[in-house]
Amino acid sequence: MARPLYNVIFVLGPPGSGKGTSCIKIQENLGFVHLSAGDLLRAERQREGSEVGRLIEEHITNGSIVPVEITCKLLENAMEAAGDAPGFLIDGFPRNQDNLEGWKRQMDDKAKVNFVLFLSCPVEVCINRCLGRGQGRTDDNEDSLRKRVVTYNTQTLPIIEHYMKLGQVQEVSSEPAADEVFSQIVKVFKEAGFNANL
Repeated sequence: MARPLYNVIFVLGPPGSGKGTSCIKIQENLGFVHLSAGDLLRAERQREGSEVGRLIEEHITNGSIVPVEITCKLLENAMEAAGDAPGFLIDGFPRNQDNLEGWKRQMDDKAKVNFVLFLSCPVEVCINRCLGRGQGRTDDNEDSLRKRVVTYNTQTLPIIEHYMKLGQVQEVSSEPAADEVFSQIVKVFKEAGFNANL
């Protein structure tokens, strides 16, 4: 018997828009499993004896993008390992057209994208947040952040626009305080029919 499709929600927004914070709150309160493509790649890279890890390492060392097939496979493995979760929040993916096409090729028959949660936030607010969050990320300096914003605007925004045309984007302003943002997110989930735990 074919297994049911995984329920997937892509969580997208500019750097510093609070994707990670919101995903943690959704996971704690709604039971969705938070998957960060970047975290999965980093974890695989450090896993002893991982063949994929060596490939990821090469790409990261060379500054090239890890092939989307690897990212999709890691996401699929994580979904499989999670058992009976009501759904999955995929944070910061798809970042660009290549990611989107790879996802469609590999995952369209395994996962259903319910909607894209788009956390919109003015660029200056995002940059100030990143500079103030003190997480010790090497790319949390103003120069790198502005470059990341440019990359986001040129590569990720078109993905959000693609899903907007399909009527699949739920936009929440992430400018207010985290709790206020979360109460808006809860409304979005309820309207989408995911209110089992609310």
